[in-house]
Amino acid sequence: MDRRYFLKTIGATVACSAGGVLAQKPDRPIRIVVPLTAGSSNDYVTRVISPYLTTSLGQTVIVDNKAGANGAIGTMDVVRSAPDGNTLLIASVSPLAVNMALVANLPYDSRRDLTPIAGCSLVCNVLLVKSTFPATTFAEFIAYAKKHPGQVTLGVSTTTTQVQMQTIAKMAEIDLLLVPYKGAPAAITDVLGGRRLATIADPGIALAQTKGGQMRALAVSTLKRNPVTPDWPAMSETVPGIDFSIWTMLAGPAGMSRDVVNKYSAAMADALRQKDVVDKFAQSGTTPLIMGPDEVKALLANEITRWIKFVKDSGIKPETI
Repeated sequence: MDRRYFLKTIGATVACSAGGVLAQKPDRPIRIVVPLTAGSSNDYVTRVISPYLTTSLGQTVIVDNKAGANGAIGTMDVVRSAPDGNTLLIASVSPLAVNMALVANLPYDSRRDLTPIAGCSLVCNVLLVKSTFPATTFAEFIAYAKKHPGQVTLGVSTTTTQVQMQTIAKMAEIDLLLVPYKGAPAAITDVLGGRRLATIADPGIALAQTKGGQMRALAVSTLKRNPVTPDWPAMSETVPGIDFSIWTMLAGPAGMSRDVVNKYSAAMADALRQKDVVDKFAQSGTTPLIMGPDEVKALLANEITRWIKFVKDSGIKPETI
């Protein structure tokens, strides 16, 4: 055998073996980036499931909050990481789909630069009014808005909810006056104080406000009722077709091996089936979203297409970050 050929063969074998070891890195902790602040709903679900992922995968899971630019900073951290399975992302529809429609200079393409792994959580937004507001149902809210065109003020705390409510208003054939806020608490305060008539918030906030009797939940933004709050009707029961789900999914950098993806997907599904996880999710009005790699990949592609259309129809121009 030619000596140079023999050495090349040995070298290639060693390199492949080393690459296989590097691709696993079982001795290193798994870092899950949350592209939002600690205390956010995205952060909450990640911290609930991380101990179960640690047990299932046999590696320590560390939650790393990297907020900023509507989730783009944390997402780019993962995009730039090696596809070895040691850096992952749990992110919501906002950085993964909405940014694709709203950010003109987005430095990533979620479809190309990430590997979808598994579903994580599913939640809805809730239309809230003060308990003294004359409308007690979504149908009555629509009727009130039609009698007072352009006078129903509704607080929105993100561009995502702004586009969402503009789309809902168009589908319901009503004219709302949307008022931007820097956060949901400020919008809630102004509704309670009578400066605004309504707002839209996540179910965790809605549960806290309605339990106290100060606010009333008129409807949820999803196609079907939230199993955690079955008494709150879905908007689609009044206006067919309204469906704005707020989901989170587990993803990694582009180029992850299918074996690693399948292993992580199975671990996530197992975690989401745990009663303790289901119960803790329910405390914030959230339900588990059990989906495999191909399902979440299709979900992501479909949501990007939907949000590009929503933003275009709303007339909002993409901005730079």
